[in-house]
Amino acid sequence: MMKSTASTSIGTNTDVDIAICGAGPVGLALAVLLVQRGVPPARIALIDAKTLEQTHNDPRSIALSYGSRQILEQASAWPIAATEIHQIHVSRRGYFGRTLIDRTEHHVPALGVVTRYGTIVSALAATCAASSISTLRPARVASFSEQASSVELQMADGTALTTDILVQAEGGLFAEQTSKSLRRDYQQTAILAHVATSSNANNTIAHRAYERFSDEGPLALLPQHDDMNGAGYSLVWCIQPATSARLLSLDDAAFLAELENAFGQRLGRFVSTTPRKAYPLGLNAHPATSPRTVAIGNAAQTLHPVAGQGLNLGLRDAMVLARLLAQEASPATLSEFHQLRQSDRNLTVRLTDTMARVFTKGGGSPFGAISQALLGASLGAIDTVAPARYLLAELMMFGNR
Repeated sequence: MMKSTASTSIGTNTDVDIAICGAGPVGLALAVLLVQRGVPPARIALIDAKTLEQTHNDPRSIALSYGSRQILEQASAWPIAATEIHQIHVSRRGYFGRTLIDRTEHHVPALGVVTRYGTIVSALAATCAASSISTLRPARVASFSEQASSVELQMADGTALTTDILVQAEGGLFAEQTSKSLRRDYQQTAILAHVATSSNANNTIAHRAYERFSDEGPLALLPQHDDMNGAGYSLVWCIQPATSARLLSLDDAAFLAELENAFGQRLGRFVSTTPRKAYPLGLNAHPATSPRTVAIGNAAQTLHPVAGQGLNLGLRDAMVLARLLAQEASPATLSEFHQLRQSDRNLTVRLTDTMARVFTKGGGSPFGAISQALLGASLGAIDTVAPARYLLAELMMFGNR
């Protein structure tokens, strides 16, 4: 059944060829890339429960890999306001060994960038509007029913929509219908904030990101200089829930002292912080599959934030799915998509899951100090073995390709 103008005529048995639930970065990118590959915008339904203003004002900091930047360039959603990452410094607090990944080894202008969720959405939404892709918002899918030749969506307002292919790009519409799901509670909470330091950073350090592994989890500082908070770093501090509750109860000065104690003084003293937010961490990988439905992005996998791979993996999902669906919107296409994405998804899930679990002492194991010393030494080994360092950086930038 068609759906690409390049090969066959437009089908009329359904309202649309492709319905995309979730107009976050992944869903928006998919819609734009589909149109760029020849799918008529009128045959795409893009649905989101939030208004564009709500997503535009979302202040969350997002790390985009260089590969994701290339996808946004393809989607005509670049440039955007962002801070480049030129180096990534990976270390284990209190143990010997570290790895330094530098953009010059990979001949790219930046390993990645740090921007805001709302900035990405606004850029992609503008491209959607320019491409005549309409978005149903605020609108919510209450349920769906899959038939042999179509999928019927029941909207919360009582209306219905039929589609050849249903893509869930955000949320948990498919969660209860999935039989295979990898779930893990890390017993960690992530504290998010924007912090500033006293360091008179030179240009190199100003574009250096830090991933610092501590006893309770990773602590990431991502360079982010913008109009909202000025120069500084986006903080993602993963710790045990009890520690998180204690840190959230502190005033700013006491919190910054605790942060400095955990991170060290590589950047001088921590001098200011925005209001802190926290959320629990877990792994939930359930790439739902059926003949005419497919999950991508957060709907397929919610990862630990270590190495910042969640959105990057989702954008790679969108890029591959757009290429395939533009040729044919059919069950055979979804089957091919799952085969093509399995390797990258599995490796990224395993990598982030392993880093989240192994780089912590895990409840005071008697072998904890030994294992952590070995892990610290392994970072030093990676730094001295160029092929290993190169492979790690390639995986972070482009996934398993």
